[in-house]
Amino acid sequence: MHTRTLGPFTVTAIGLGCMNLSHAYGIPPSAEQGERLLRAALDAGVTLFDTAALYGFGANETLVGRVLKAERSRITLCSKGGMAGVAGDDGVTRRVIDGRPEAIFRDCENSLRRLQTDVIDLYYLHRWDKKVPVEESVGALSRLVEQGKVRTIGLSEVGAQTIRKAHAVHPVTAVQTEYSLWTRNAEIAVLGACRELGINFVAFSPVARGFLCDAVPDVRTFDAKDIRRTMPRFDPENHARNLQLLPPYKELAREAGCTPAQLALAWLLHQGEYVLPIPGTTNVEHLHEDLAAADVKLSPDLLRRVGALINEKTVAGNRYSEQSNREVDTEVF
Repeated sequence: MHTRTLGPFTVTAIGLGCMNLSHAYGIPPSAEQGERLLRAALDAGVTLFDTAALYGFGANETLVGRVLKAERSRITLCSKGGMAGVAGDDGVTRRVIDGRPEAIFRDCENSLRRLQTDVIDLYYLHRWDKKVPVEESVGALSRLVEQGKVRTIGLSEVGAQTIRKAHAVHPVTAVQTEYSLWTRNAEIAVLGACRELGINFVAFSPVARGFLCDAVPDVRTFDAKDIRRTMPRFDPENHARNLQLLPPYKELAREAGCTPAQLALAWLLHQGEYVLPIPGTTNVEHLHEDLAAADVKLSPDLLRRVGALINEKTVAGNRYSEQSNREVDTEVF
């Protein structure tokens, strides 16, 4: 397996995003299927695993903790707090962004319990709660480091100015944001800030939520709980326009001697050694396909052509709804 550094850790160049084993894309797989996928990742040599308190309102961390605890010493375990499921007075659990120190401490304790571990290797602020100065939230993360409950800290979905403010309080090991051929917001300023400050960049949704795998032929088949239903790029009109990008894209993948998913991941890996993609999947065959992308070599000319084909100017629709855009801090084109 190809490896890269993630702060003080040496990890596989391609990690595993565990979210969709419990959350987000409709009805999740069974716990048995999720365990099979996680064990296949371990068997394949994956050492970077990413989860969060939010995913499945704790179910994902519970699954990951149960399956990975026997291999804890050889993996880098990442989770996130500051956004979690909170039960309301009506008994319904809802997603809540809360960056107050007391909420971050509570989230971390819950994550440690569910993950069945004494320490989380990389703990992210899942969202910056804009009602709380980021310095205050990062101060709470730094205290978790001092207490030995967290080894390193990260931020998710924040812009360059926020990264610099946070890094001044405590060294930030990684910034995690959506990044792929069709989501280039990180290129505005975040990637530059990460390079300048020596911070790793972890790319989630690196295959464009299935689009760059050629796995979304008909958006009308999405499950009622599939989060893509709220994403403008997947509304029928925009999706129809975006589908026109796939035939020339698949031709470039054939030229590269790889699959469309592998081309998307290889393109990310070629953006710099500090970039680590974390694709997610529920399918063991797809897992092995994704991991093999680390072996794909792309010429400068092919990199240029694939980047020119799919980018912020050629893709129709915003990546998030207006509500979701208000909750993140990333720069926009």
